[in-house]
Amino acid sequence: MSRNNRVELEADLLTLLAQPTRLKILYYLKGGERCACHINPQMQEDPSVISRHLVKMREAGLLESRKEGVSVYYKIKEPRVFNLLEMVDNIIHTIAKERADEILRVF
Repeated sequence: MSRNNRVELEADLLTLLAQPTRLKILYYLKGGERCACHINPQMQEDPSVISRHLVKMREAGLLESRKEGVSVYYKIKEPRVFNLLEMVDNIIHTIAKERADEILRVF
């Protein structure tokens, strides 16, 4: 894989994750497989919007789905995404602490 392809793939994944509703869906699915019929009410958005987010995440390889009758069930396919999100949280925490320390030094 060339360096440019790698950067583009990284950017694609980060762009996919840079959407609040998608993150909410991931955290909701962290608890285990869920029917789309249960995901939709939790997100408080139009079901067609949620469906598009689910499809995008499935196509990206983060989720997998299965049909059972008329219901579609989704679950996390790539749980390492939560390691990435934990690193992001750590970075946010560190930056916030540094900013707070800088503000306190001024006073």
